[in-house]
Amino acid sequence: MTALPAGLTAGTYAIDAAHSTASFSVRHAGIAKVRGTIAITAGTIVVGDDLESSSVTAELDAASVSTGDENRDGHLKSADFWHAEEKPVWSFASKGISFDGDDYTIHGALTINGVTNDIELPTEFAGTATDPFGNARAGFETELEISRKDYGLTWNAALETGGVLVGDKVKIALDVSAIKQA
Repeated sequence: MTALPAGLTAGTYAIDAAHSTASFSVRHAGIAKVRGTIAITAGTIVVGDDLESSSVTAELDAASVSTGDENRDGHLKSADFWHAEEKPVWSFASKGISFDGDDYTIHGALTINGVTNDIELPTEFAGTATDPFGNARAGFETELEISRKDYGLTWNAALETGGVLVGDKVKIALDVSAIKQA
């Protein structure tokens, strides 16, 4: 049995969508990065008496994408990429949590565009705090890289100079604030 991080107490925590972010970046034309955000709409972190009895679920809204360019956002929501009308929810469900003495890893299934793959989220516990309204909060951060092709996201355009318009590797960062439920 692996102990919980110092300061984190057992209970159910609801992900606070207003204070949590999911961001991404991907190479564009091989020279620059496009960055954007996607709204985390729901999620629950169940903290058991130890890591083995803990779990995480989360949902994101594919139609909420924001890159700072309405045309690009519309293209990302289209059938060329995310099929946001048909497959609006991206989800994550943990299958286990481990600690190697230095780092936490959440093992689970990530579903994007209706395709599910097992992933590992290297996770940093950011600590706990009581907000001005008396809510007990816990914070977590993770960064990972996925292949968009692994999720059926294959649209691209060849460049005259060689290469392609959209890179395959997508970096994802999550900053999560969760409120302990009574």
